[in-house]
Amino acid sequence: MIYKRFNSGFGVVEILVAAVIVSIVLVGLHSAAAQSLRLIQQSTQRTQASFLLEETIEVLRSRRDAGWAASLGTLSSGTNYYLEFSAGVWNITTTNTLVDGLFERKFVLENVNRDGADDIAVSGSPDAGTKKVTTTVSWNTPTGTITQSVSTYITDMFNN
Repeated sequence: MIYKRFNSGFGVVEILVAAVIVSIVLVGLHSAAAQSLRLIQQSTQRTQASFLLEETIEVLRSRRDAGWAASLGTLSSGTNYYLEFSAGVWNITTTNTLVDGLFERKFVLENVNRDGADDIAVSGSPDAGTKKVTTTVSWNTPTGTITQSVSTYITDMFNN
């Protein structure tokens, strides 16, 4: 009779241990799924930011092609500029507008100098037909602000 009593209580312990193991596995799966969704969202945002960086450079090249003197040649060095798409036209502005309510996209132009060999250099003669462009895209996440940037040179290749 003592043995029978011990045996019937042992089934309850087995069920309890199994329930704990199943609960731990389910919590682990839930955590893994939640982490996967966060990583997918971060990856999507990084991809969108990369496209915005590329789009900014392409818009500036287009503006250059339409007329250096009327667009990029007149912009101040060191000033934060933003792009705004309105009525089918890209406008350069100093007013920040978020892209998709999330991304801050800006660019800064810097003057370029050339040395005696006509290479871009830190010091030398100013080159009015070349600007260094640094484009930056930033956005806020629950863990902080993420920033991506790219730099390139744009020249007045059409002398316009």
